[in-house]
Amino acid sequence: MFSIIIPLYNKENFIVKTVESALNQTFTDFEIIIVNDGSTDSSLEKLTCFTDSRINIYTINNKGVSHARNYGIAKASAKFIAFLDADDLWLPNHLKSLKQLIDIFPNCGLYANAYIKKKGDITLEPYYINIPKNWKGIVEDYFKSSLSSSIAWTSAVAAPKDLLITLGCFDENITLGAGEDTDLWIRIALNHPVAFNNNITAIYNLHAENRISNSNTNLRRFLNLDDYEEAAKHNTSLKKYLDFNRFSIAIQYKLAGNKIQQAHYLKQLDQQNLNRKQRFILSCNKRMLVLLLNIQNALRQLHIDLSPFK
Repeated sequence: MFSIIIPLYNKENFIVKTVESALNQTFTDFEIIIVNDGSTDSSLEKLTCFTDSRINIYTINNKGVSHARNYGIAKASAKFIAFLDADDLWLPNHLKSLKQLIDIFPNCGLYANAYIKKKGDITLEPYYINIPKNWKGIVEDYFKSSLSSSIAWTSAVAAPKDLLITLGCFDENITLGAGEDTDLWIRIALNHPVAFNNNITAIYNLHAENRISNSNTNLRRFLNLDDYEEAAKHNTSLKKYLDFNRFSIAIQYKLAGNKIQQAHYLKQLDQQNLNRKQRFILSCNKRMLVLLLNIQNALRQLHIDLSPFK
């Protein structure tokens, strides 16, 4: 039923628990494809503890997470692809919940479960606009519902393999953490229904080594949001969704001191689509932004999530 794609690069401290969370699924009709993307730590050695015949491991030269996922998709034998990053976790009912969505809504381009973000003892709860708690169904407006928390997150979705192949899978020109997944979900949601289960079945682990530092922002290649401006002319929710993403990327470039790229992402941004908090943040200088980030992190220690997207 499912091919589970796990791209692996230097996650020796997490990969065992991640694979265990996949093996512990109550729905058991799956294979696991681990693509070792040229790891230089002991990630590959950690996998020797597993003897389950459903696990297939491939080692390739390091070419980035999108290439690793695409490689896994090409090797997959199942009709549906489920993604799981090498430091995230599934609850035991994750695949069962996706299977139920597929059975009830068989003609969708994407199937998604809700998820939480965790950093140590801190848990960040999602908020999906116009989606009630414990709801499942076809999302009426994917882009509007994703303005606060994204309906689709890579480690909590599944999609038909044939559709992924038709769309060209992940864009390998976009670097890790620069919207390679967002770009694919946009392409799917523009032309296909998205089914969603608003019950949490996955955990997004925000480890320190997962964070993308400001120092490498200038080396990343972000998704080209301008590619979707034509479609946004007829879709106000998509336009707002694009502008929220432009806001996020522009702030990263401001923190990195890159005024040219910051201006590029602000050029197409309609500030009327931003909320008050976002417009205020956009007006801040780098020193103030760093202060605000420190305040946000301090509040999260108190389990208060002060987000510009809420």
